[in-house]
Amino acid sequence: MVTDGPSDLDLLRHGEILSCDLTRQGSNYTYLAEISLQDRYALAIYKPRQGEWPLWDFPSGTLYKREYAAYLLSHILGWDFIPLTIIREGPGGIGSVQLYVDHNPRENYYTITREELSDCDADQLRTICCFDLVANNTDRKPEHVIRAPDGKLWGIDHGLTFHADTKIRTAIWDFADEPIPDRLLEPLRSLCGQLLAPTGDVAELLSMMDAAEARALMQRLQWVLQEGTYPGLPGYRRRRRRG
Repeated sequence: MVTDGPSDLDLLRHGEILSCDLTRQGSNYTYLAEISLQDRYALAIYKPRQGEWPLWDFPSGTLYKREYAAYLLSHILGWDFIPLTIIREGPGGIGSVQLYVDHNPRENYYTITREELSDCDADQLRTICCFDLVANNTDRKPEHVIRAPDGKLWGIDHGLTFHADTKIRTAIWDFADEPIPDRLLEPLRSLCGQLLAPTGDVAELLSMMDAAEARALMQRLQWVLQEGTYPGLPGYRRRRRRG
């Protein structure tokens, strides 16, 4: 098989970081990096460990691992909505490096859901919402859902995930009290079995968290499977969807 050049994964892992510009996103140090390998160039989001601001409820120096763990979880489940993410050394030391997705920064979850939701957008948001339950995402802000030029929705900024205590905080409540689709529950059932004898990506996922966090992941999976519905807020009114 002939390829046109290095893959995205090779580019992120082995490419030379040509530039690294600090952005204004969030309280932690986040850089927009240009990476080159052979004749390929790409932009990536680089979050070094040493640029993480200490938090009272998350162990220091672990957010970059959680970014990678979130990507691994989405990959294991077959839910392709988190950009390719790795851990590597950079100008600021070890950190997460995530392939940059071109998007309009003025368009986010709020603008996407301002009007009636299309079936396509609704299905993508259902996936992101279910993921947040399993990953215990404590920081799903509106701007953490972005749209690429081809219309695909992506989820970014997953450093505050996988805490052992339930801390789910999200802007997405469109599906409150709705059944979670079988297409999402089936890979969760499969993951439960894989966690009992982890290998490959599942073993790599567990290596990114401590024992209490790994136990909590299994417990959340079992909870989501047992409930089978998206949690709701009292009095919350779901948006209408086209159709």
